[in-house]
Amino acid sequence: MYYLGIDLGGTNIVAGVVDEDGNIVVKASCKTSTPRTMEAICDDMAAVAQSALENAGLTTNDVQYIGIGAPGAVNSETGVIEFANNFGFHNWEIVNMMEQRLGTKIYVENDANAAAYGEYCVGAAKDANDAVMITLGTGVGGGIIVDGMIYSGSNYAGAEVGHMVIQHNGRLCTCGRRGCWEAYSSATGLINMTREACSIQQAKDHLLYQMIEGDLSKIDGKTAFSAAKKGCPLAKSVVDMYLDYLGCGIVNIINIFQPEILCIGGGVSKEGDFLLAPLKGLIEHERYTKHNDKQTKVCIAKLGNDAGIIGAAFLGK
Repeated sequence: MYYLGIDLGGTNIVAGVVDEDGNIVVKASCKTSTPRTMEAICDDMAAVAQSALENAGLTTNDVQYIGIGAPGAVNSETGVIEFANNFGFHNWEIVNMMEQRLGTKIYVENDANAAAYGEYCVGAAKDANDAVMITLGTGVGGGIIVDGMIYSGSNYAGAEVGHMVIQHNGRLCTCGRRGCWEAYSSATGLINMTREACSIQQAKDHLLYQMIEGDLSKIDGKTAFSAAKKGCPLAKSVVDMYLDYLGCGIVNIINIFQPEILCIGGGVSKEGDFLLAPLKGLIEHERYTKHNDKQTKVCIAKLGNDAGIIGAAFLGK
């Protein structure tokens, strides 16, 4: 049995044919090229899906359904994306439009939820009854699994963990609120902290500043970690501050949900143990359930950028 999952992103549309064990057999993709109409994006999603199936020697008759992971407030029951801020769409009847194009059953879910579901099915959270996945990218995404089911909230906008406030009246977030976890713990937040550190007068004496040759535009989500690994004290101070903020939010999530597993995905998670080891120490010190025998396991997600495709492919299961 094969399944097909589509990951609709702001930059790329990627479709993957997935086998029973969660292995991606083949992928196809195209640029999302926003802003465009709903119809044009659906046309491209259908074309990419057909391309992936053809490359695997399959047709839509060989899959029982197609799953889509999409950004925004996704009503999985009605098949409507009620609001997709990245696209500027309201009440996008994506399931109806895609079923007309592909002639097969379509399921849709929020992209972060789909990624969490992928990790739950075959990734780092496999066999956990309750799990949380956070994604550290341009923003901070979240997906929550409760009793083996995706938690979406009463209005399908649940699990927006990046928008809990960890610093009252803190940094301005893209959502308009101040002090959101996303403003501190996303890759964007890390970049901003690194730029601020490189802007002080004493920065010129440090490896961190020398690595970017004084050009703040060269800073990315890896810069501070790379310099810290080479012993730069200024970079280490940036990384330590970033980990403090990241740990604060993770402890909040653990204290509220007490999941069996909390896995971390996204670009920053590629730092692996250099991120995870000190983070675990912070969490252990701050968590509420210090004396409980059963503790949340915190780990790096396993599926990388494929989590959303795999999770979407398994939505109908």
